[in-house]
Amino acid sequence: MGVDLESITEATSGAIGSLLSTTLLYPLDTCKTRYQAEARAHGQQKYRNLSDVFWEAISTGQVVSLYQGLGTKNLQSFISQFVYFYGYSYFKRLYTEKSGSKSIGTSANLVIAAAAGACTAIVTQPLDTASSRMQTSAFGKSKGLWKTLTEGTWGDAFDGLGISLLLTSNPAIQYTVFDQLKRRLLKEKQDKAGKGASPVALSALTAFVLGAVSKSIATFLTYPAIRCKVMIQAADPNEDETETAPPRARKTLPGVAHAIFKREGILGFFKGLHAQILKTVLSSALLLMIKEKLTRTTWVLILAIRRYLLLTRGRLKSA
Repeated sequence: MGVDLESITEATSGAIGSLLSTTLLYPLDTCKTRYQAEARAHGQQKYRNLSDVFWEAISTGQVVSLYQGLGTKNLQSFISQFVYFYGYSYFKRLYTEKSGSKSIGTSANLVIAAAAGACTAIVTQPLDTASSRMQTSAFGKSKGLWKTLTEGTWGDAFDGLGISLLLTSNPAIQYTVFDQLKRRLLKEKQDKAGKGASPVALSALTAFVLGAVSKSIATFLTYPAIRCKVMIQAADPNEDETETAPPRARKTLPGVAHAIFKREGILGFFKGLHAQILKTVLSSALLLMIKEKLTRTTWVLILAIRRYLLLTRGRLKSA
């Protein structure tokens, strides 16, 4: 079938956008993860608000620790976004070629996005688990990537994989909403510009707003599973929790869900929702904004490299 340059362009621009947005928002991500991982014990909790995590880092002189695990998170983020955007773009092209349709319906888009998300979750789960453990370790006591991955069994590195596969519905919902809104806006712009006009593109502000709206919808619908996943992957489980649930039960969705409901009630499944929305909306909106601006440049660069390689190959054959 040959190299799919369009899919590579989408994957590369998406991965670079993810890398930049992850780095810029990492301290917020660390605060959010630590806040979500805390389970209330006997009506008490260490962190009453998201800002309490930040002030703890300042008061203990561990501000730099807000970046613990950044390298692992960036590696996981870059690989996951590359795999996701490549798979998403590739599956869309494959679907249109096989079906002969020029457009993709909402249901087909959801299936394609979920398939790309499942591939991404399986490939990057060990890095995702490691980054969560490093973020929730005591400030200044985070271990390196290799030590974090090897301190338990190989199966422990895949803690939360089941929920990660379940959460493929999150980016599926997000990118489906984003693509549908983007398609409508671009169609309106193209119609206004006329048939002979050059292809139109989203502005940075429009891409940011569409990214924020689509991610907010996806996050709200999937948040209970997100909270359970963070608690499964957390490095230092609450001592009281270990007394009330067997170790392996705490590593399963039913075990964690039962613990949350017993301690915090139904609202416990939404603890930290505002923090999750704040972080993920900003991250996703930045990612999509950067990706939209990088896609055209990346496409031109890849075509230039391809042309150079073809010319070089031709010269070598003729020599």
